[in-house]
Amino acid sequence: MATPAGRPAAFFDLDKTIIAKSSTLAFSKSLFAEGLLSRRAVLRSAYAQLVFSAGGADHEMLEKMRAEISKLVAGWDVVTVRQIVREALHDVIEPLVYAEALALIEEHREAGHDIIIVSASGAEMVEPIAEMLGADHAVATRLEEVDGRYSGRIIYYSYGPTKVTAMLELAEREGYDLSRSFAYSDSQTDVPMLEAVGHPFAVNPDKGLRRRATEEGWPILTFERPTALRPRLVPETTTGKAMAVGALAASASLVAVGIGAAVRRRARV
Repeated sequence: MATPAGRPAAFFDLDKTIIAKSSTLAFSKSLFAEGLLSRRAVLRSAYAQLVFSAGGADHEMLEKMRAEISKLVAGWDVVTVRQIVREALHDVIEPLVYAEALALIEEHREAGHDIIIVSASGAEMVEPIAEMLGADHAVATRLEEVDGRYSGRIIYYSYGPTKVTAMLELAEREGYDLSRSFAYSDSQTDVPMLEAVGHPFAVNPDKGLRRRATEEGWPILTFERPTALRPRLVPETTTGKAMAVGALAASASLVAVGIGAAVRRRARV
């Protein structure tokens, strides 16, 4: 773990925290259009999204999604999947991004905090989204690749305690002090992630997380305003990231003051 002299960072879950639905399921129509998903699989993903939206993702549901993903992706061409995601990124993800999340990201950026997206979704989807948002790092589920195709084996599942393991490794490498850091999530499955930092926040929490946040006195934030911006992929440079985040935050300036005040209050604790 990073020493107390380390710097703070801000760790964000992705689905229902930064965007309004599951990123994996959001791309299902694009994958169907390219022939990678059957109509039946698309309908099943739509049903899963309905369940996800209504009740949050508990351990059992995430394990089922993990098994389903493993079965679905076996044999898919890696380059094709990445192309589909890149081409559909703005049309699929842009309407789902919360303005409040963008304002919060900008608040942390101005405070000098690195932004890290930590998601159970696949790296093929999470990393382009993180890049679009100007995040410094992304932690996501990783699939095994054999001869340019997915084998169906998951080599790292970014979920629950394994998210914390990745956070600790990143903190050690980058010099973050988790006791001074921030974390944001909507799901009770991310309680370990929230417990790992000094400043946990529940965002649009499911029932389990709302109950735990109330018990622990964690702040509860409500994000409900998807933004109508046109973000662009930016080069992986500090200047590029700052410009991208600045452009994103401009559309969210009206909500930045209230959220920023909450972050500053927590930072002084």
